[in-house]
Amino acid sequence: MTRKSLPIAFYLLLVFVSGAVVGALGYRTYNPPTARTVSTSPSQSEFRRHYIDESRTRLGLTDDQVAKLTAILDDTETRFGQARDRENHEIRQIREDHFARVRTILTPEQVPKYEELRKERLAKGKQQQEQQNKQ
Repeated sequence: MTRKSLPIAFYLLLVFVSGAVVGALGYRTYNPPTARTVSTSPSQSEFRRHYIDESRTRLGLTDDQVAKLTAILDDTETRFGQARDRENHEIRQIREDHFARVRTILTPEQVPKYEELRKERLAKGKQQQEQQNKQ
């Protein structure tokens, strides 16, 4: 190579590499990723059926053991429901205590405005919950 052709080759390589970089960045910018399906967890009945089937197969459970396992699952489900109910009741009490305490610091003119604000927040929360449930 001659002395003159070396810088020309360097510049051609530089143009090629910069074109590749710009092309890659442009592709990522203007070609957004496709939507992915949201993986949903199995329903409680599907999970339960799979749990029992897998236990029967892998552990070699007898029909009597499967019946006892089903009773245990029923009892556990009931206990979880009771725990959730207690927790929800306690959360509601804490929330109502919060609202009552906030009302004590407000003037009589501010209380109706606060109640309106609460209603708006509750409606917005329900709307967001419905959107999450749809997804």
